[in-house]
Amino acid sequence: MTGVEPILQTHALLPPGPILSNQRPKTSDSVESRRSKASQRRMTPARRIYYFLGLPVLQALIRLLTSTYRVEAVISAERIEPFIKDGTVCAPCYWHQHQVVGSMLIRSWVQRGFKACFLVSGSVDGEVPERIARAWGAEVIRGSANESGALALRDMQRMMKNGYSIVTTADGPRGPKYEFKAGAVLMARIAGVPIIPIACAAEHAWYLNRWDDFMVPKPFSRLVLAIGQPYPIPADAPLDQLESHRLAVQEAVMSLMRESEQVLKEVRA
Repeated sequence: MTGVEPILQTHALLPPGPILSNQRPKTSDSVESRRSKASQRRMTPARRIYYFLGLPVLQALIRLLTSTYRVEAVISAERIEPFIKDGTVCAPCYWHQHQVVGSMLIRSWVQRGFKACFLVSGSVDGEVPERIARAWGAEVIRGSANESGALALRDMQRMMKNGYSIVTTADGPRGPKYEFKAGAVLMARIAGVPIIPIACAAEHAWYLNRWDDFMVPKPFSRLVLAIGQPYPIPADAPLDQLESHRLAVQEAVMSLMRESEQVLKEVRA
């Protein structure tokens, strides 16, 4: 059985209803129902206060840090223009490691009218990214392929029908690093939208000691970003042939990353 079949088999059995409401009863649409049963962390009153007080500080630090970055080039920036100008739906994807730079790029598109919807983990740790994304003017879906893949897939389909492009970290939320998940391919196939590969390179960066080697570019670091050719997934592609598309998109992101690193080397030379 492939990784996409369990999601596809349960997709038709799901009840309708969004998860974007401020009211969150403990149903299949609530964030609480989508959190890992293995984790004991929950959104307690104390944690809510902590996030409420700490979020403005974090947002200010992010704005300050990203304002120092020097974007030397955005390779093939013209590839996203039709999706911004015409409001065409797509599926931008980048590695979890590149979340800081990738979301910075998406935010610049949102400021120009791009309708973005981020897929954010249903865990407690996803509360802060959700609030930051909403502050940018984007929408958010909570969930992941690991814990609530069918529910998240249903919500992604609904948001795309409403004109929103779904932004995902293609190897998240738990990796392995640089391995494109089948869920993003299945989503693009069902919705009939192209995947937009994105990658980047940073001159100087901190790398966190975790599964994805999460990258935080240092202040005043030079950046190079790259946008790949839109990759459509044929609507009639059989499930047993989706693996070839998954590998093709995975290689597209890796190729863009290598291209970004090469351009950055030339800029520094």
